[in-house]
Amino acid sequence: MINRPFWINKINNAWESRSIVWLSGVRRVGKTTISKMFPDAVYLNCDLPSVVRKLEDPESFLKSVPKGSTIIFDEIHRLEDPSRILKIAADEFPDIKVLATGSSTLEATRKFKDSLTGRKNVIYLPPVLWDECKELFNITDLDFRLRQGGLPEPLLSQNIDEIFFSEWIDSFYARDIQELFNVRNRSGFLKLMQLLFRSSGNLIEITQLSKMSGLTRPTVMSYLEAMRIANMIYLLPPFHGGGRREITQRPKCYCFDTGFVRFINGWNEIRENDRGLLWEHVVLDLLRIHLQKHQIYYWRDKSGREIDFVIKRPENSFDIIECKINPDQISLAHFKIFREIYPQGNNFCYSPFISDSYTLKKNEIKISYIGSVDNIL
Repeated sequence: MINRPFWINKINNAWESRSIVWLSGVRRVGKTTISKMFPDAVYLNCDLPSVVRKLEDPESFLKSVPKGSTIIFDEIHRLEDPSRILKIAADEFPDIKVLATGSSTLEATRKFKDSLTGRKNVIYLPPVLWDECKELFNITDLDFRLRQGGLPEPLLSQNIDEIFFSEWIDSFYARDIQELFNVRNRSGFLKLMQLLFRSSGNLIEITQLSKMSGLTRPTVMSYLEAMRIANMIYLLPPFHGGGRREITQRPKCYCFDTGFVRFINGWNEIRENDRGLLWEHVVLDLLRIHLQKHQIYYWRDKSGREIDFVIKRPENSFDIIECKINPDQISLAHFKIFREIYPQGNNFCYSPFISDSYTLKKNEIKISYIGSVDNIL
């Protein structure tokens, strides 16, 4: 078992302000493995009928646990009313630290009758971060990470196991979508999911998705929301604040893992034209985890000029990030157009092959070339 200190520290820090920590992420992303890295904790697998019976009377169970204990409720969304035991623990047993894991966020309202506002800290566990690949998993081949994806099982395998990906999708639909959201149209849901994965990293348009999937607009919107809550997709909003020709409404849709993007597109290897787009997915995961206090956007104008990521800082300052496999291919024109509208902020070019950051000034535009998210924090 590979120790993952970043996540252990993150959970411990979250417990300092709330007794309940909710660890969410797609199935087989490593939630159970991380939860078992707390050796003195009381571990409960809520998939087991015996555990479900034990938790039918939450108050009695919590009274039986010694004060100051740590409890792990793994896959807690398998309980009939998972938020009930968490609410009782937070309100009546605040000296007990609780780590609850689940595939969805607490917005899966069919199961979660209480969102536990003010009672919990939420941590999203993405596929293995690029920094972790290099430091812990001994993986420095970017194409390998993009091809295999970041779920630990395929990442630790030297071969592409297509059966793993297809079985994962079947399980995701049956246990996360059908059970939590009562979605019965399996073929329609999977068709929409495939459309999103094939265009991952691009703008989405509801009417077009409706026509291509054969689903109504309300159904498309409902399924998108289910996928978002279940951590399968991330909708990146457009940044706008003054430019008359800016895109203001359509989000970009990023699917959760590069391995599944490759699988659904039918690629055996990472193609040259797709490497940069998949690198954006990896960088977005890093930004979402390390910059949780800041909203992340993309920027595009109606002429097609675009900035990959915009980070809103205090006092009308906006950092911009371009993701480039080859930093020499960066477009200064896009930086210049953005800075004519929003002059305050830092400019970054994020490349996986930069070991030591450096700064260059070209045509009055100063750009920091970085290979680590630490330079942005």
